[in-house]
Amino acid sequence: MRERALLSFLLAAAVACAPAADPPEPAPEDAASTANEPVTLDARTETLSDGREVEVFELASPSGVRVELIEVGASISRIQAPDRDGTLADVALGFEQVEQYLENPPYLGCAVGRVANRIAGAKFELDGETYELAANDGPNHLHGGPGGYCKVLWEGEAAGSPGAPAVRFTYTSPDGEEGYPGTLEAAVTYTLDAEGALRIDYQATTDAPTPVNLTNHSYFNLAGAGSGTILDHVLELRASRYTPVDDTLIPTGELASVADTPFDFTAPTAIGARIQEVGGDPVGYDHNYALDAEGGSLELAARLHDPASGRAMDVLTTEPGVQFYSGNFMDGSLSGRGGAYPQYAALCLETQHFPDSINQPDFPSVVLRPGETFSSTTVYRFSTR
Repeated sequence: MRERALLSFLLAAAVACAPAADPPEPAPEDAASTANEPVTLDARTETLSDGREVEVFELASPSGVRVELIEVGASISRIQAPDRDGTLADVALGFEQVEQYLENPPYLGCAVGRVANRIAGAKFELDGETYELAANDGPNHLHGGPGGYCKVLWEGEAAGSPGAPAVRFTYTSPDGEEGYPGTLEAAVTYTLDAEGALRIDYQATTDAPTPVNLTNHSYFNLAGAGSGTILDHVLELRASRYTPVDDTLIPTGELASVADTPFDFTAPTAIGARIQEVGGDPVGYDHNYALDAEGGSLELAARLHDPASGRAMDVLTTEPGVQFYSGNFMDGSLSGRGGAYPQYAALCLETQHFPDSINQPDFPSVVLRPGETFSSTTVYRFSTR
């Protein structure tokens, strides 16, 4: 496995250094000196306490954005991005040690599956069969279960195209894992471009009907990990409807208008402006938004901006929904880079199909059948204002 990964890395590195066939358009003044530089990829190996080896990859863009990726959970373990003055900061929460990702109770940065988000009552029916799952979130099933894709070792290898090296992670989920039917072959590919956009491509195939809903669970603080809360961040969501939830955060089935509610981010709004009106225990956002674009093509879903640093992030996706989570359950008991993470230390924008879709026939279907391919793309595009 390691020999193949090394060979793929050397080939991708060589490709990445090749000159582009067509010169780019003139770059903005602040990027003029780096516009023709390639994105680079480096790799190293770390060893876990049980002796298993873990590949760690780093993609670096001439824009200044750097992304670290690890095989545990196919996780984004670090994103460094410049502020308006060019100063770098980690804008995605993460742990200091790779070993810590084997536990990772808040799912920092990992690929989540086989089904992201919640399944009501930890069970579902498919083609006349009832499947029982682990109840790891009160009465419900969350993010693929206690041993979901976040906790396993994926196989990573260098990949990519001229000027845009990538890292591809693959994992075979056996029939019956965490209660799900069918053997699922999953792949997640991360590509960073010269302008600082991180693209995530998901693919999966199955040998039996099964639900699939893959996403990434990165926690973002554009001021930098450990730099206070995200309550002053300004968020815009291209969604005029959301899915209200019951007291266990399962959608009621309604698609409700955000108009005249604290859930309205159709215009740029500070996250903390109306958070106390949302309610919940703890108080905050943990809701799915039905995107106006409805999925299928790559469209802008969200815009996030930290006025203090000038950092901004656009989220584009082919998915029909995005889960906005404001870090409500963080309480300072978890520490990572930047120290202890208090409530609202970061936020998640999880592109996805809707929660509990497998039990709600009016929601977009998450069922994958043999002969079909699950495909999904999300882009996190970093910039400054």
